[in-house]
Amino acid sequence: MQGGCTCGAVRYRMTDAPMFVNCCHCSWCQRETGTAFALNAIVETDRLEVTGAVEMVMLPSASGKGQEVARCPGCKVALWSHYAGAGRLAAFVRVGTLDEPGRCPPDAHIYTSTRLPWVVLDGRVPAFDEYYSLAAVWPAQAQARRVAMKARAAGLA
Repeated sequence: MQGGCTCGAVRYRMTDAPMFVNCCHCSWCQRETGTAFALNAIVETDRLEVTGAVEMVMLPSASGKGQEVARCPGCKVALWSHYAGAGRLAAFVRVGTLDEPGRCPPDAHIYTSTRLPWVVLDGRVPAFDEYYSLAAVWPAQAQARRVAMKARAAGLA
């Protein structure tokens, strides 16, 4: 899957399918995106090939640990984020920046306790008032990739 910013200065390609796709309905994501939710495809950063320079911007987050957002220096489109949990090991790619965003439907809806009341969720997709346990929700293959990602970063793989 490929994507990029609006002006075309930054392009990226995910060399593997996302491990998981979260649709976050928290009020922080609503404010940051200016819309109802953020849709993030989680992929190992070493599986994200980037053409063009990005600027990394630190933004606050509800956790207090912040998030680092990769933006195009020209058009300022947010392309992906790194959150405190995985740091720069995992990229949370903004699905709306993909050339074919329809190929990345959500695997789960999170923080639905602050979901806007007019957003209707698909009952076939798991929804959580807050966050979830990765061990309980992510498929075994995605969990194995996450473990391998952390092992590579620790020099164990």
